Amino acid sequence: MQSANMLLKKFVRSSVLPFAAQHGMKKDLFPVSRTLSLSLCLKQDNSCNPSEKLDLDAWKKVMKSGLQEEVSETVSEHKELSTLAAARETLEMWRLAGRSVPENISEEQLKTFMECPSKSAKKKYLRYLNLKELYKKNDRRKMDEKRERRLETQERASKPDEARRNSFICLWASCMDRAYSWRVAQSMIFGQPLVFDMSYEKDMSVREVTNTVRQIVLSEGCNRRSVDPFHIHFCNFKDDSLYHKEFVKHYREAWGRLLITATDQCYTEVFPKDKLIYLTADSPKVMKTFDHDKIYIIGSMVDKSIKTGVSLARAKRLGLETAALPLEKYLLWNAGAKNLTLDQMMHILLTLKDTGDWKKALEFVPKRKYCGFVSRPVHELKKSLNLINTLKLGKRQEELRKQFAKNYSKKLMQK
Repeated sequence: MQSANMLLKKFVRSSVLPFAAQHGMKKDLFPVSRTLSLSLCLKQDNSCNPSEKLDLDAWKKVMKSGLQEEVSETVSEHKELSTLAAARETLEMWRLAGRSVPENISEEQLKTFMECPSKSAKKKYLRYLNLKELYKKNDRRKMDEKRERRLETQERASKPDEARRNSFICLWASCMDRAYSWRVAQSMIFGQPLVFDMSYEKDMSVREVTNTVRQIVLSEGCNRRSVDPFHIHFCNFKDDSLYHKEFVKHYREAWGRLLITATDQCYTEVFPKDKLIYLTADSPKVMKTFDHDKIYIIGSMVDKSIKTGVSLARAKRLGLETAALPLEKYLLWNAGAKNLTLDQMMHILLTLKDTGDWKKALEFVPKRKYCGFVSRPVHELKKSLNLINTLKLGKRQEELRKQFAKNYSKKLMQK
């Protein structure tokens, strides 16, 4: 039996191995030779038992089926490799043609690219991969820049002069923080209240609630740094609301130490109704002066779709007085809604409280929303506009009134 094995090995080395090397099937040959040697060994073992006979036809069928499976697997692998190579060549051609193709693409992404049903779907998938790669590069670049800045600050902090300067800045910041906290603490006892109505969670999406909380955080910081801050009240504020979750995300441990008053009660239950004024852009009544004895209410709402009349309807239901900022009286307003952000409202109210000057207060309105300040009274502007239109266009007086009514409100025209 050993001599038969030796002869089989010589036959495989002399004839089969060169043929397999030429056709690229050397790797697939070793299991076949091993099965042949094992089959001979089994034959030797079975020869000891004369009663048991080996079925050569069955053995040939098993060997042929194994070879066919191995050959089919190798053919499928070669086909898959050839299709992947062709797909990579097409990607390289598209990249040279100037299309948005990612620089690095994995085999899984390449397979999904090949499985796309149409050419447009392939282009969209490649564009998505390219954008994803660009975002990753941008994030990596930002991380590198942050690391460089951190190393620079560490190098500066290692110098003795910078250490002294930094210690002085930290001392100054801590002293100013204490002074701001002392002012806000005094305003909680003696200051004028300012109410944020937190009952608009159902009218907003999660993203709009997040933007609202950001603006309120900016408003609280602006109020804290002012000379005469308001006593901020969060009314209709619930602990399990989205407002509360977003505030905890922003302030973290400082939320419990924040010098504000948060309550789940309505402002009509906390303050007398005759002192409350709801500030809304939809109000027909225009605010003339800032009243230090009144309590102003701001709706905590950021509405991208600009649903008009929501805060006005709420104020009417509660029987409260409403007011709007005199934007058209002091500003040459462009086309667009007159809604301002919460931090802009806080800046305007603080400036009015300190100075009483509408021109200084309305400087916090974004410049894109108006052309400039009104330098002359409205009736003089009306006369000059009528004169210009009469001389240039030759229009009648009634048409001029209609045109002026579109640009300015009726109340301002009467004044």
